[in-house]
Amino acid sequence: ECVSGCVCPEGLFDDGRGGCVEEEDCPCIHNSDWYNHGQSVTVDCNTCTCQKGIWSCTENVCYGTCMIYGSGHYITFDGKFYDFDGSCEYVATQDYCGDKNSGGSFSIITENVPCGTTGVTCSKAIKMFIGVKLKLENKDYKEIQRDVGDDVYYQNRTVGLYLVIEASNGVMLIWDKKTTVFIKLTPDYKGKVCGLCGNFDDKSNNDFTSRSGLQESSALSFGNSWKQSSVCPDVTEEIKPCDLKPHRKSWAEKECSLILSEIFKICHSKVNPSPFYDACVHDACSCDSGGDCDCFCSAVAAYAQECTKAQACVFWRSPDIC
Repeated sequence: ECVSGCVCPEGLFDDGRGGCVEEEDCPCIHNSDWYNHGQSVTVDCNTCTCQKGIWSCTENVCYGTCMIYGSGHYITFDGKFYDFDGSCEYVATQDYCGDKNSGGSFSIITENVPCGTTGVTCSKAIKMFIGVKLKLENKDYKEIQRDVGDDVYYQNRTVGLYLVIEASNGVMLIWDKKTTVFIKLTPDYKGKVCGLCGNFDDKSNNDFTSRSGLQESSALSFGNSWKQSSVCPDVTEEIKPCDLKPHRKSWAEKECSLILSEIFKICHSKVNPSPFYDACVHDACSCDSGGDCDCFCSAVAAYAQECTKAQACVFWRSPDIC
């Protein structure tokens, strides 16, 4: 134990928890949790091991993941969280970037439609161009056309609730057959993609790069630049469904408080629950055309998914909840 106000005897070190230890027994801290010498944690696709109070990590380059879910919520490859509600087809991500949009190998388009009476939009269908053109809609997918002579191939499989499309060019799409889409890219695409999912260059402050290459300050102008058709109107204001449907607000806050509850406590220090709670309330207010439970469940599942990525597995579904 420490003596005289946590001063350790000579040769021993303060372990940060009220004790004194030999240097080789010094612990490490990660996301507010303490780990003893020799213990390991997984961070994305790397393993970090506590070595005498210092983390020693492998240096694998990891897949990038973009998430689109609910009524217009986006988390870019570089972790920028924003909302954009547009009723049109938009480029989620592609490698047709640069002045002449030449030399690309894939494009993923999200078709957004209104998902309630407040004007918010949800992803209705996904189009995937990988030499083969695929469309994911109505809980299934179909191959629309195949370009002759293209050597990109793909496989599909079902994993739990999700349909997974994995292409040989390093593009993977994971879809919950409703409004949630995960797009995963190999590290080869770092800094080479553009669209609503950002540019995958490990910097989130430049993710609002428009189709013309300009840095936009707002999600509205950024999102509008990536629409596929000039016929679609631009989005001019952020929709706040709880203001439009105040009678749903208290119900939405009560349901979504699950994210802030003890059930997810193990995750709170690893993934900030606030933006996910706000998104959940937004969706629970907006889905007033019979899909309110779906919207709530998708919003909680999005937070649970991020928790799982951060090594905080939460068993939150029950016979009463989703």
